[in-house]
Amino acid sequence: MTLRATARPTGFRRFERWMIGVLFAVMAFVLEKFVMRSVRKKDAAAPASTEEITTVVAKGGEVDVDL
Repeated sequence: MTLRATARPTGFRRFERWMIGVLFAVMAFVLEKFVMRSVRKKDAAAPASTEEITTVVAKGGEVDVDL
């Protein structure tokens, strides 16, 4: 049988680490909700068809666009 090099954590230390784990899990859940909500809003605001989008690329001159 091998002995531990360090002592087993006390009850308070174990509870503290458990609480930090729960706190980080809640924070990750809330952040994920915010991100997913913003992605959904961005998708809803995007135009439905690509016909409405006009991409113009010019290099140093005038550009005439017929819409």
